[in-house]
Amino acid sequence: MPVSQDVSLEVLPRGLAVRFTKRAIDILIASIGLVLGAPIFALIALAVRLDSKGPIFYRQWRASMLEARRANGELHFGRFRMIKFRSMRVDAERGTGAVLAEENDPRITRIGRFLRKTRLDELPQLWNVLTGDMSVVGPRPERPELLENLACAIPFFEERLRGAKPGITGLAQVSLTYTGRPPEGSEIAALGETIVNPFHFEEAEGSLADDMRTKLLFDLAYVAALENFWTYLRLEISILFRTPLVMFRGVGR
Repeated sequence: MPVSQDVSLEVLPRGLAVRFTKRAIDILIASIGLVLGAPIFALIALAVRLDSKGPIFYRQWRASMLEARRANGELHFGRFRMIKFRSMRVDAERGTGAVLAEENDPRITRIGRFLRKTRLDELPQLWNVLTGDMSVVGPRPERPELLENLACAIPFFEERLRGAKPGITGLAQVSLTYTGRPPEGSEIAALGETIVNPFHFEEAEGSLADDMRTKLLFDLAYVAALENFWTYLRLEISILFRTPLVMFRGVGR
């Protein structure tokens, strides 16, 4: 995929203390979550099976860290198979191909709507964290084909994964709705027009990329925090404490 921005090919170095601490937190939380969450996993699996036909789990290729830019300007991401509880119909993308999930998406099943609203559909990703494909905290993992399209439409969108693993939760996930829309009355919502459509093009109103532009601001802020240990640690702890509140309140989705 051609990219116009001229950014260094090298992944930004992370301090050893940040990398060690982040991986230790990932292993600890993933291990505890998989053990203590086993009864919840069983109940969710039963609900998914009774609600609609199809597999309980859903596996899908997602883009991992931005590894390099090739000589021809194409992006090169790592890839992994992300696992989650199935929340959509089995034939959800028949005739459409890969598309971004929308608010009140008609493809979502009844139990899937509840799982997405509470983020319980993402619990199996603890296994991805344990195996090292993901982190507990990080930018949301996107599908490779969608990420490439978004990188063409949104400058520096790919930089959110430069040297950072995708996460189950993150600064954007606890600050915005599922699609990336700012909550009503928030400070970021007041700047909405400036961020998504500063030149007020009528053709651009309501674009699916609008919310992703807002998400990018939070993802880049998190990636920047990884450069300093104490800044990272404060932000990491804050996100971890805010995540259960977002789940219980059912924000977004």
